[in-house]
Amino acid sequence: MSDTLFINEIYLSLQGESTRAGVPCVFVRLTACDLRCSYCDTAFAFRAGTKRPIEDVLTDVRSLAQPYRKWFKAPLLPLIEITGGEPLLQAAVLPFMKQLCDEGYTVLLETSGAHDVSKVDERVHRIMDLKCPSSGETGRNRWENLHHLTPNDEIKFVIGTEEDYLWMRQILSRHELEQICPLLVSWVQPLTPDQAEGSLKPVPQGVTPVTRQWLAERILADQLPVRFQVQMHKVIWPANRRGV
Repeated sequence: MSDTLFINEIYLSLQGESTRAGVPCVFVRLTACDLRCSYCDTAFAFRAGTKRPIEDVLTDVRSLAQPYRKWFKAPLLPLIEITGGEPLLQAAVLPFMKQLCDEGYTVLLETSGAHDVSKVDERVHRIMDLKCPSSGETGRNRWENLHHLTPNDEIKFVIGTEEDYLWMRQILSRHELEQICPLLVSWVQPLTPDQAEGSLKPVPQGVTPVTRQWLAERILADQLPVRFQVQMHKVIWPANRRGV
């Protein structure tokens, strides 16, 4: 097994999403993704990065986390989030996350849901997408992953159209997802010109785009058991700002 990771960036910021939004977090962004979702705002991580020994990456993470030791003992902060790209494309990410857990960190994994999550250390909090139709990648959803999720994990839907919303509602009912783990719903924020990478999938023709307000009000009207979330980092900083 490789003892290196292909790293795009490592930085300290606030967790912008999930049930832990607002908490200090060290982000480890890995390079490469085999999906091309229409709304992807991290296309810069598709190819750019540097191959680094795991121990060097751990050193950077520990350095960013160290100042928090004087304030927080249990649970240890900041959080550590492994994101991408798609982290599960790199086999070495599994022992890397295990090591972080062994050191007492609260570790989050952001994954597209297109890859097997069953081998991820059970202490890692998996935040797994279910790709809606407007992403162009619904066919890549690995439905068997649902059997491996626990109450410590989270499922995320990214909604850009009415058709996405109706699809999500059907999936919630069909799989009784509220019985598995917390459910997150995000609105598709339009990409800035420099984010609109040419390889992204096109949004299907004939769909009906929705606003953030429409989505929030529809969730309330339908009394769905979900957490509506705003990408906090995009409220604080410009949408295309790196390292936040």
